[in-house]
Amino acid sequence: MSELIEKAKLLKAASKRLGMLSTSEKNDAIGQMAARIAEEKEWILQENEKDILAGKGNGLSDSLLDRLLLTSERIDQIVDGIRQVISLEDPTGDVIESWERPNGLQIETVRVPLGVIGMVYEARPNVTVDAASLCLKAGNAVLLRGSSSALNSNKALVHVMRAALAETAIPADAVQLLEDTSRETASEMFRLNQYLDVLIPRGGAGLIQSVIQNATVPVLETGVGNCHVFIDETAEREMAIQIAINAKLHRPSVCNAAETILIHEKWPYASELLDALHRQGVELRGDEVLAGANAFVKPAEENDWYTEFLAPIAAVKLVGSVREAIDHIDRYGTKHSEAIISENDDNVSLFFRAVDAAVLYHNASTRFTDGEQFGYGAEIGISTQKLHARGPMGLKAITTSKAIVRGTGQIRS
Repeated sequence: MSELIEKAKLLKAASKRLGMLSTSEKNDAIGQMAARIAEEKEWILQENEKDILAGKGNGLSDSLLDRLLLTSERIDQIVDGIRQVISLEDPTGDVIESWERPNGLQIETVRVPLGVIGMVYEARPNVTVDAASLCLKAGNAVLLRGSSSALNSNKALVHVMRAALAETAIPADAVQLLEDTSRETASEMFRLNQYLDVLIPRGGAGLIQSVIQNATVPVLETGVGNCHVFIDETAEREMAIQIAINAKLHRPSVCNAAETILIHEKWPYASELLDALHRQGVELRGDEVLAGANAFVKPAEENDWYTEFLAPIAAVKLVGSVREAIDHIDRYGTKHSEAIISENDDNVSLFFRAVDAAVLYHNASTRFTDGEQFGYGAEIGISTQKLHARGPMGLKAITTSKAIVRGTGQIRS
């Protein structure tokens, strides 16, 4: 029996047990995971260092190495994220709606776990813990399929979490890491309808499209982030500059970082903004006007408007109106996160109505599209699709519903 099938069978059995546990039992188990990860921090960092060294040897980009890297501070953040998940309300069992039919039937829909979730993701070992803690809190078992570049880190984290669960009501088999990272095994996983209830891909466009195109298991799609900041004619100078810098540079390698900055042609501080970005090391690729007026701005190519750079690179463009900005975003955006910096209420209202994206911002950085920042503790991913869930996905996004019907002997005539 292959590793995949063996672990999938264990997960299916564990999911049945998970669905019967109380909130307090789940919280206690997840708390044990947090404590054990904190205790084993140094060993986890040592295993992560193996992945970093291998990644450098294999020529991974700086952005991928940043996603792969664990530090003492990042592990502390992971542990804090688990504890935030514990503090959140358990969605399972919640009554979504209830009603009575004329024949006396009492009907209610309640939240229930999805069952077994398959996570397919790249590089970021923090996803290993985020996914496990969220899935367990919502009563789901989880099969984790990370990338080969993070295998040592993921093995260490899963080992620690399973060791912690072994002493709790949650079976350790509810968390499994698929150590075989071959494409052949991944393809088999994508078609494992007998054991998996849903797949959630989290990573670059290539990974996500591979899952969508090859899976027969239902896919809860996450998306890449070609995010924009539009600075309107009325934008306050200091606010606009600070938001643009934060959205681009706070952490350039993540999907909610801004990749394109659109500037109203009548906003008087465009040169000042470009200078500020340039001084902080951002490579700028601009339209003909901006490239012609600023020696440090390279002429943009058509592909630059589509690109998720995941690096200190930004495309910059002048636009004549909020409608032109909306048209640009509609053509090149990925329906992730889009921001408008403006003091014109009509323009803000139009932007909010017209832009099709999971998260829209007024006078705030796109960097807040994040499960923790939304109050979800952690996130299973950021959905850019329109069915089931959209935006940062927390506990409710990894549940489904079932109808409970109570009668007093009714039969249908």
